Amino acid sequence: MSMRAYGNLSGNSGVQAYESGPGYIRVRFVGGKTYLYTDASAGPRNVRRMQELASAGRGLATFISTTVRDGYA
Repeated sequence: MSMRAYGNLSGNSGVQAYESGPGYIRVRFVGGKTYLYTDASAGPRNVRRMQELASAGRGLATFISTTVRDGYA
């Protein structure tokens, strides 16, 4: 699966692109760094929420910085 451009509906997100599948989401930030969040590293509930926000194109960076923080694999 290839990365999809993040919708960035707010216009000022730090997220550039994402890729997701069962139990994971990979997020590329504007600076070029990519982080993998898995059910094991961030928790299944948080991964599902990140997938929802990524799909919606809004709120992903905020959710990561306030809730998930360093929960990457």
